[in-house]
Amino acid sequence: MADGAPGRDGPDNPDHPDHSDCSDRPDRPAQDRYEGVGVGTAAVAGPVARMGQAPPEPAAGPAPGDPGDPGDPGDPGDPGRERAAALAALAAVAADLRARGTAAGGATADVLEAQAMMAEDPELADGVTGRTAAGLSAARAIHETFAEFHDTLAALGDYMAGRVADLDDIAARAVAVASGVPMPGLPRRDEPYVLLAADLAPADTALLDRRLVLALVTAEGGPTSHTAILARAMGIPAVVGAAGVLALADGTPVLVDAAAGTVVANPSTEAMEAAVARSCAAAAAAARTGPGRTSDGTAVKLLANIGGPEDVPEALAAGAEGVGLFRTEFLYLDSDAPPSFEAQVKVYKEVFDGFGADARVVVRTLDAGADKPLPFVPLGEEPNPALGVRGLRAFRAFEGRNEAILRTQLLAVREAAGTSAPEVWVMAPMVDELPEAEWFCDLAAACGLDVAAGRVGIMVETPASALTAGPILAGRTGFVSLGTNDLTQYTMAADRMLGAVGPLQDPWHPAVLKLVGAAGAAGAAAGKPAGVCGEAAADPLLACVLVGLGVRSLSMAPSAIAEVRGALAARTLKECQAMAARATGAATARDARRAAGA
Repeated sequence: MADGAPGRDGPDNPDHPDHSDCSDRPDRPAQDRYEGVGVGTAAVAGPVARMGQAPPEPAAGPAPGDPGDPGDPGDPGDPGRERAAALAALAAVAADLRARGTAAGGATADVLEAQAMMAEDPELADGVTGRTAAGLSAARAIHETFAEFHDTLAALGDYMAGRVADLDDIAARAVAVASGVPMPGLPRRDEPYVLLAADLAPADTALLDRRLVLALVTAEGGPTSHTAILARAMGIPAVVGAAGVLALADGTPVLVDAAAGTVVANPSTEAMEAAVARSCAAAAAAARTGPGRTSDGTAVKLLANIGGPEDVPEALAAGAEGVGLFRTEFLYLDSDAPPSFEAQVKVYKEVFDGFGADARVVVRTLDAGADKPLPFVPLGEEPNPALGVRGLRAFRAFEGRNEAILRTQLLAVREAAGTSAPEVWVMAPMVDELPEAEWFCDLAAACGLDVAAGRVGIMVETPASALTAGPILAGRTGFVSLGTNDLTQYTMAADRMLGAVGPLQDPWHPAVLKLVGAAGAAGAAAGKPAGVCGEAAADPLLACVLVGLGVRSLSMAPSAIAEVRGALAARTLKECQAMAARATGAATARDARRAAGA
């Protein structure tokens, strides 16, 4: 396995080279307090255990060898030997990933199987073969091949760019194997610890032992990073994007306060007692059951984000009042043709039948384009896919040649909903203005969906649709749902898959909150609901702010529902509105979070 022996991969081992960034330099002493983005409401204390470091970049130039006998098969500089070593390293990484996936099971196994398949990609093997034939070492050939693929994926838009981190993780592991050093990975500890890393890859998180990992702390990432999403899903408190925290040495005692978004080194007894008291109060509130509502009775529907029928049991177990975001992409991805009408009806009905008559299930129509390129939805070449033809644009553009795919989906939703108990709503992604919303309503009506009942709506993912939500809702659109991940991305001009701008991808930014407020106010004025279905809804403190901004439904990972329910139950609507006013009046995302929690 990739895990090293205790201390083997850590900075306390004098034989282990320190390849971390400048924040670990000896001339930058550890601080007492670090601030980042908190995930959850718990506060825990424990010793730091650092992730094993990635190997250094292999030296450029030809593989080392004996110039006197270049044809010797045992010569380490022989191209055939280097090729074999490189391919063996990739195979070892693929096998290790599959072993981790088998041990973890569930959705994690699928993620790691996808990574293993990336390691076995024939194009990567061809690239390695060509470079070793040119005289490069196995490690260098792997490094250069993966670097080329890194740049290619990063240029393809959000969905493919989102796999760049996975690709880099595979490269680091393969280079380590080819170099004869341990793969980067989790520390081995027998006692509970706080895991500290620059960031975490899926392979690193697959085997996290929740009995030992008290909290996650990373120097990079934001509220929508892989680490933050994983922490919410697993119920592990975390602080991400805590700049400078890598200066902490192994074994340093820290207090991780997820609610405050802080990491305190060598905390005092008083600080720990105060944080734990707050954490216990939050846990007690999260133990509540029933519908979401503020302490003075304002109803806030707490819904789940799901990707398919397999996610329904977890949503029900968490007490979700329905589904606020049913991502239907899983039916379409990795296929050369769209799913049939019958196949869609079967899956949709399976989801709908999991909920009772008092529930709501909101279906998002296929979000094609940009980060989700599909061979059967031709969009043409795009220099900047994230700002190109995506979402509803993919079906309304090009003289309607893709419209049939959307029409079939809407007909399938109508058919499945006709014999199911819950209210089935449908919404279109990436809608910017009134004509687009009206076009979608017309198509939905033509497919037999009840537009007059207010069950056909749109996602608000751009500043344009947030600021013109009033005219949109004055028309036939029945509701709006804010996708805060993309709304933040477009407001801040910060790619949500690019780590370098991760700190900007924060829905706490006052500009984003003001846009949410504009949509919430438009919904209230029109008497039509406004909800949030992005990662922001899973932040208990931010959830209260969103309610103060006029949002009346929150959709999130099922694991986050209990904490959000507890946070709302502890505050009146007036208190939520006061929190929202303080947050929107701040200058930065960090200031807004502080102001809301004051």
